[in-house]
Amino acid sequence: MGKRSRRRARDVGGSTAPPGAVSEYRDQDGNVLTLRDSLSEGTLRKLGDLDAKPAASAEDRWQRRVEFLFERLAVRWEIAGLPLESQGELLGRLRMASPDERRFVREALANHLRERYPELTF
Repeated sequence: MGKRSRRRARDVGGSTAPPGAVSEYRDQDGNVLTLRDSLSEGTLRKLGDLDAKPAASAEDRWQRRVEFLFERLAVRWEIAGLPLESQGELLGRLRMASPDERRFVREALANHLRERYPELTF
């Protein structure tokens, strides 16, 4: 499907991809993080490659992994009633998140992976 077709589908309210299964995680403030339930084989392969790359420290590797998984899994994040849905908005918001918000995201990702991909460690 070409760029114009995708734009037209989006403009008329259609979708170019079928909606996938998602799970919602809610924090104590009522904010909701929506994560897709599946990862592609390519993403799983890249995740393995990411772990194999040298990093300045274990902390750097861990932060890269969190950001990578968030980028691949996050579909929507509603904070104080404001929904964020584009990848740019989601990733930008994660990067400027408070320590409590980052902890919530890490815990949601860890629980999500533990339930769906127990072979992956977080």
